[in-house]
Amino acid sequence: MISIPYLICSILSFVPAIVCHEAMHGFAAFKLGDPTAQRAGRLSLNPLKHIDPFGTVIMPLLLMAMSMPVFGYAKPVPYNPAYFKDPRKGDLIVGLAGPAANLVLAIVGAVVFTVLGLVLPVAQLVQNDLFYYFYTMFLPMFSLINLYLMFFNLLPIPPLDGSSIFAFILPKKYLPQYYKVQQYAFPLFMIVVILVPYVLHVNPIGIYLDATAGNVFDLLFSFGR
Repeated sequence: MISIPYLICSILSFVPAIVCHEAMHGFAAFKLGDPTAQRAGRLSLNPLKHIDPFGTVIMPLLLMAMSMPVFGYAKPVPYNPAYFKDPRKGDLIVGLAGPAANLVLAIVGAVVFTVLGLVLPVAQLVQNDLFYYFYTMFLPMFSLINLYLMFFNLLPIPPLDGSSIFAFILPKKYLPQYYKVQQYAFPLFMIVVILVPYVLHVNPIGIYLDATAGNVFDLLFSFGR
């Protein structure tokens, strides 16, 4: 049974994480000379501009109900590499901008947690129910969800951001074939994410996120404990 405070903290963590992630993609493209995202209204921090019904709502709720790491995705921000002076490098910068935003947010959450733990006595931290949930539940969850989103999106599977890194290092002669498989890669990947844990009782994405996001989280929050 999911508790109300947990659900509220999850939503308040997840929505800003995906909004900032997608907005930074658009902002990076805009700074590189591409107005596509701006014209589509995707530089906005309004969550309604970025929500994908399945990736932003249904999938995170399913993962939460299955006690799996909460992650997901929003509608991809449109951009046109033809505007970039160096399309391959520009594509890489735009791809990395989203995960970089999540890393910054995760660090901010850890810094606030650490400062509060150092400045305020323990009795004061737990005295107020709202502040107690903010300190003990929201801040750690905010940072962890941002780290989950960061490392999930760094997987080299189209259309995740890691695919732009893979495309950057891939020899140009293989790019046409790589782009052809993009339309099939993500649906198959999502089937694997949802079905494999039930069929084989092994959760490869969970293992990956524990090894990456989990360890970074432990490092960031080790100073405030």
